Amino acid sequence: MTVLKNILAVVTGLIIGGTVNMSIIMTSGSIIPPPEGADLTTMEGLQAAMPLMEPKHFLLPFLAHALGTIVGAIIAASIATTYKMRFAMAIGICFLVGGVLNVFMLPSPIWFTVVDLGLAYIPMAYLGGKFVSR
Repeated sequence: MTVLKNILAVVTGLIIGGTVNMSIIMTSGSIIPPPEGADLTTMEGLQAAMPLMEPKHFLLPFLAHALGTIVGAIIAASIATTYKMRFAMAIGICFLVGGVLNVFMLPSPIWFTVVDLGLAYIPMAYLGGKFVSR
């Protein structure tokens, strides 16, 4: 039963964290409008719009990655019966892999890549695990 519950912890953390991430990404265009004429609905449109993006356009994607990771880590650590911090960190690693893949598919400014990969995944998973461990 412990193994099954721990597997459920990771799956649930990934699903809920991913939902938080995508919810923020999907609403970000209405909070901070994209550059004039930019089509952010397709990968090609995103790639074409990337040179037009200002630092403010990267704020909500970073928050989406960070909040999705920390929520997923908190969920996973809360459900897991053993090794809570390890399961929280597993969520961070999964989201980090997704972030690295995203960098290859959608090149972004180097400053954003460094900040996003360095702060949005592993540190947030650690904080999520610590939050549950308290």
